[in-house]
Amino acid sequence: MRIIFMGTPDFAVPALQALVAAGHQVVAAYTQPPRPGGRRGKELTPTPVHRKAEELGIAVRHPASLKSAEEQAAFAALAADIAVVAAYGLILPQAVLDAPTHGCLNLHGSILPRWRGAAPIQRAILAGDAETGVDIMRMEAGLDTGPVLLEGRTPIDRKTAGELTGELAQIGADLIVRVLADLAAYPEVPQPDDGVTYAKKIDKAETRLDFAQDAAQVERQVRAFAPAPGAWFEFQGERCKVLAADVVEGSGAPGEVLDDALTIACASGAIRPTLVQRAGRPAMATADMLRGWAIAAGAKL
Repeated sequence: MRIIFMGTPDFAVPALQALVAAGHQVVAAYTQPPRPGGRRGKELTPTPVHRKAEELGIAVRHPASLKSAEEQAAFAALAADIAVVAAYGLILPQAVLDAPTHGCLNLHGSILPRWRGAAPIQRAILAGDAETGVDIMRMEAGLDTGPVLLEGRTPIDRKTAGELTGELAQIGADLIVRVLADLAAYPEVPQPDDGVTYAKKIDKAETRLDFAQDAAQVERQVRAFAPAPGAWFEFQGERCKVLAADVVEGSGAPGEVLDDALTIACASGAIRPTLVQRAGRPAMATADMLRGWAIAAGAKL
């Protein structure tokens, strides 16, 4: 099939690779424009999809918007059979949705209708969901409201957002190849009206560890924001990211350090960080950090 691929982050890369490996003709890859990045924060950095598409010899387009008649005409001129979308980051106008012969299919990282929206993987972890998955969904004007063609599921267990994203990306890649191999074999099933939830974009304020919650919820915060942007606490005016932690027994005022191993009291129970990262430094075991930055029992975070 002639495919337009539309995606931006690492989550989308396995699907792009899988479509090429399956013998489809990817006529263009749409992605977000390069953003300032690099060590100095000023170098324009292409997205993961941009880099992979160039590596595969695929033409890359990165318009800031698809609202103009010119961009929509350029999209339609590609004469695609279908568009495959995975975490692209732009709303697709109806003219874009209608341009490919078979419309647009989206790889969405949740079990719809739960967690429609921008941050389904993080929201599933924060909510304590037992499982999540990927849906191959027909795109329409509403936010992740379209019918589902195929679904894959996986338990969340104690996976971080990074681990879960990688796993779901591969599941999604496998599913989209299956669907496009025989599109007629996968009837579109409307989403149920019950169970709709929305995965709003992560706010920076949510990444600060809230020790006024129970320890299980605080540990979910850690996993939901690992490896990036990272959940954090502040001590002596410095932020410290917590990239992994265990739920342990302990009691005290929320945020109180209970021992010299950095066990931190929560509203009920406690957490003990096992992998941490100070600003400007690499991630390290908590014991290694404490040798150079003592946080004594009784400190309040």
